Amino acid sequence: MLGEYRISGRRAADISASIERAVGEGALEPGELLPPMRELAERLDVNPNTVAAAYRTLRERGVIETSGRRGSRVRPKPATTARDLIRVEVPPGVRDLSDGNPDPALLPPLAGAFAAAAAQGDREPVLYGHAPVEPELGRLARAGLDADGVPDGPVAVTSGALDAVERVLAAHLRPGDAVVVEDPGWGSLLDLVPALGLRTVPVAVDDEGPLPDGVRKALAGGARALIVTDRAQNPTGAALSAARARALREVLAGHPETLLIEDDHGHHIVDVPLHPLAGATRRWAFSRSVAKAYGPDLRLAVLTGDAVTLDRVRGRQRLGPGWVSLTMQRAVARVWADGTVDPAAVAARYGRRRDALAEALRRRGITAHGRSGMNLWVPVPDETGVVARLLHAGWAVAPGARFRMSAPPGVRVTVSTLDEEEIEPLAEAIAAALGPGDGARRTYA
Repeated sequence: MLGEYRISGRRAADISASIERAVGEGALEPGELLPPMRELAERLDVNPNTVAAAYRTLRERGVIETSGRRGSRVRPKPATTARDLIRVEVPPGVRDLSDGNPDPALLPPLAGAFAAAAAQGDREPVLYGHAPVEPELGRLARAGLDADGVPDGPVAVTSGALDAVERVLAAHLRPGDAVVVEDPGWGSLLDLVPALGLRTVPVAVDDEGPLPDGVRKALAGGARALIVTDRAQNPTGAALSAARARALREVLAGHPETLLIEDDHGHHIVDVPLHPLAGATRRWAFSRSVAKAYGPDLRLAVLTGDAVTLDRVRGRQRLGPGWVSLTMQRAVARVWADGTVDPAAVAARYGRRRDALAEALRRRGITAHGRSGMNLWVPVPDETGVVARLLHAGWAVAPGARFRMSAPPGVRVTVSTLDEEEIEPLAEAIAAALGPGDGARRTYA
C-alpha cells in the first residue's frame, strides 16, 4: 500500500525503479493512486521535473497510466489473467456451446493442398531472402479485397488476426495511448490492448456495429485508434450495415489522424456484404484471416493498409519471425483457388442454426442478437446463475464477462455445431435458466 511504502530516489531513473520494484513486489497495487508530482518532489527534495521524467518513463514502460487532473495510477493488471479464468469447465456429458469453434464438418480437407505446397517447396526450396508473401496468395487476396471495395494497398501476411492487430498498433502507438474497442468485444483483443501498455476505451455496439456517437465521443476525448469488426463480431454477431458504415465514415472524417484497424475474420462464413471503412483516415489497416472458414490451426491472415503502415509492419516483421511459412501460404492459396470451401453454403448453414435458435428464443420472450457468424449473444440479468443453471441442465455456454468491459451482462452461445433437434431443448433450457420475463426486451447497447 502506498501509505506503507516509501518511494525513494534522487534521480529520475532511481525514482522510476523504486516505483516499478514496488509494483512488481505487490507493495503498490494495480489501480493505486500515486502522489502528485509536486508532492512527491517535495517529499524527495528533488526538482518536480525529475519526478515528471520518472513518471514519463513509467508510462512508456506501461507501469502506470495518467488521466489528467485525476492523477497517475498503477496500471491495472492486463485483463489476460482475469479473462483466461472466466471459462466454463465442461463436465462429461454436457453439450459444449462455449468454445467459439467452427463446425469441423464445414472445414475443408487440407492434406492435398499441403502436399502440393510441400512438393512445390521441394522443387523450389524457400531460403533466406525469399519474398515474404507468396505471389499467388497475394494475387488472390488482392483480388478478393478489390471485389469487396477495400482500397488498394500493399499486402502482408501475419500469423492470424490478433498478430495483425498487434503489429499495426505497435507500428503507430505508444504506451498510454487510448484505443477504441467494441463492448462487448473479442476477449483476446480486450486482453491485448492493455498488455501493450495501451488504454482501452469501450464503445457500445448494436446489431449494425459500433455506435457512432460513442465513437465520436471517444475520438474527441483523445483516443488515437479505432478497432472495428466488420462482420461476425464476436460475441454479438454484429455486422456493419451500409448506413452504419456511412455514419462512422462521417465521424472519422472529423478525425483523419485516427489509426483505423478493421477485422474481417468472418470472410467466407457470412452471408452479409462487406461495408469497409478502410481509407476513411490517413492511417488504416484491414485484416482478413482464414481460421474460421479453413481451420483455426491455419495461423494466417492477409493484411493491407496504407503504404506507411504496411511498410512499418513488414519492417518490424523482418526483425522478428521474418515471414509466415511459405508452405502454409501456398496451401491456403491452393484451397482458395480450388474453391474447396463454398462460402455461400457455409454461411447458410451457420445462418440457419443461428436464426432457428434466435426464433425459438423469441417465441419464449427472450431477445438474442446474432446478425452474422456463428454466435448468439443473449442478454441476461445474472451471468453466473444462468451459466450454472444451464450446466446443470446439460448445456455449456460462455459467460459474457470474457467479452465485456462496461456492457450489461450476457452469455455467448456458439451455434456452429447445433443440430436441428437440439434447438428447442436448448431454447427451453435458456428460458428456464433466465426465469419468467428475465430475457425479454433486454439489449446489450
